[in-house]
Amino acid sequence: MASSAALRRLRPLPRLRLAAATAAEVCYGSASAAAAGSWVERAEDSNRRIAELAAGGRVCDARALFDRTPDRDVVSWTAMVAAYARRGMLGDARALFDRPDARRNVVTWTALLSGYARARRVGEAEALFRRMPERNVVSWNTMLEAYAAAGRVGDACALFDSMPVRDAGSWNILLAALVRSGSVEKARKLFEKMPERDVMAWTTMVSGIAHKGDVDEARVLFDGMPERNVVSWNAMISGYARNCRIDEALDLFMKMPVRDIASWNIMITGYIQNNDLKRARELFDEMPQRNVVSWTTMMNGYLQGMQSELALGLFSGMLMEGIRPNQVTFLGALDACSNLAALCEGKQVHQMICKTAFQFDTFVESTIMNVYAKCGEIGLSRKVFDLSTEKDLISWNGIIAAYAHHGVGLEAIRLYEKMRENGYKPNDVTYVVLLSACSHSGLVDEGLKIFKSMVKDKSIVVRDEHYTCLIDLCSRAGRLDDAKRLIQSLNIKPTSGSVWSALLGGCNAHGNESIGNLAARNLLEAEPDNAGTYTLLSNIYASAGKWKEAAEIRSEMNNRGLKKQPGCSWVEVANKVHVFVSRDKSHTDSDLINGVVQSIHHIMRIAGTVPTDHMLVDDELLAI
Repeated sequence: MASSAALRRLRPLPRLRLAAATAAEVCYGSASAAAAGSWVERAEDSNRRIAELAAGGRVCDARALFDRTPDRDVVSWTAMVAAYARRGMLGDARALFDRPDARRNVVTWTALLSGYARARRVGEAEALFRRMPERNVVSWNTMLEAYAAAGRVGDACALFDSMPVRDAGSWNILLAALVRSGSVEKARKLFEKMPERDVMAWTTMVSGIAHKGDVDEARVLFDGMPERNVVSWNAMISGYARNCRIDEALDLFMKMPVRDIASWNIMITGYIQNNDLKRARELFDEMPQRNVVSWTTMMNGYLQGMQSELALGLFSGMLMEGIRPNQVTFLGALDACSNLAALCEGKQVHQMICKTAFQFDTFVESTIMNVYAKCGEIGLSRKVFDLSTEKDLISWNGIIAAYAHHGVGLEAIRLYEKMRENGYKPNDVTYVVLLSACSHSGLVDEGLKIFKSMVKDKSIVVRDEHYTCLIDLCSRAGRLDDAKRLIQSLNIKPTSGSVWSALLGGCNAHGNESIGNLAARNLLEAEPDNAGTYTLLSNIYASAGKWKEAAEIRSEMNNRGLKKQPGCSWVEVANKVHVFVSRDKSHTDSDLINGVVQSIHHIMRIAGTVPTDHMLVDDELLAI
């Protein structure tokens, strides 16, 4: 009984154990499922965060999180590849794209393709495009844009024709490519074939036709547009301004329902192109808002108008407004400093550039060298060149020109030889500055040798500037007969005014009446309203004692209403610019300065540096 009772008590135990086991299993199973769900959520959060960081430009942070995330989805891979491609880091983008564990879809492929297209690495873009397992219309448009950006319009047309599906973007890309290449008629035919024309297509055609010079036809198209945006208005206004129809441009500008900064900039550029700086400045001052393009455009307008002081003043005003200069702005400011020989301002602009990425730009470095050279600081100019880490032909030409400007011809030739040793091939500009260096240094034989080597170089097209330097080289050295023979043997056109001007200058310096008369007559044929030519010829006659002929030349000059601009010079002393104009005695130290100049001239005469008295005939010679 006892044993049977005990057995009865033991029978429920297996069911209890099963219940306990089931309860435990349920408990642990729920925890495991919860953990798995949490892990999935964390993975999704990480992938989402990677995409956010990459899109926000925080590529390093995105990559760090990407490397820590164990389960990266295709969105993360695409976000990273696209981020690298957008920043031009195509090596990093390709390395990630080619990894064995990479997850890719059509968006990933297109992101890398877009990077190659932006970098104009068309060959690599083509190879990638061919490998794509799947393409959508965005992929095709990206490849189309790559061809268009590289100027390969024929390839773009062929690709467009082979596209299985096209959207509005496809048509607009090819239309813009045709217009940019100057194929306006082909663009017009494509425009007529378009199934749907949006405002971008209409604007592209208006711009292309106006740029070709058919402004009235462009206006007809503009008036027929079903809808217009501010870009459409700007395109039509730009067409009028570019074709010297500034009044019609202004009329359309005044009718605009909405204007943006570009609208104002186009009008300012138009007035500058039409040589109306006053009206351009008035519009500039009326602008409700200006950007760096506005300031730079107005600065360059003043530089073109030979008003460097106003250009430099505008640059200072831009800085006070808190506008950050771009490369073109800095180049303009440096040109203004160079024109004014403003060393102090030039150094200040140089210091500003040193705080930007433009300090490594070869155009900027070359312009800085020119500023120091024009200010008499050839040592600083050479230092900029020597410290340059990325020298190119522009840099070498710049430093050779600096030595040429200072008449240090032998050093210019040494630099030229060193340039060639470093594997740089001279271009037409190199030879101009080299010949100029020889001319200012009296290195006639060396200059003739360089000219002969240039003529033998079939890749160089000999231009008027080269002939001018050659004639100037002989004329300065007094070899006027040689210069005359060179002009005759080289069959230089009578319209090459700069060549005859160089010969005339040599005749004036060396008192050669017969050749001077020949040069002056040819120069007047090329430039009939050049007052300087009349003045030089009059001086030549006066130095030969032919006062009647000299008076006749002066009389003819007056009858034509021509007047030679008075000589002007300036010097910066203790941060103050002193300006001197011919015959002007308003400077407080005028008597002292004239005394010093006369003393220097007396020393030059004793040393034999001033060969003849006729050099003083021109009352405009000394700018004091």
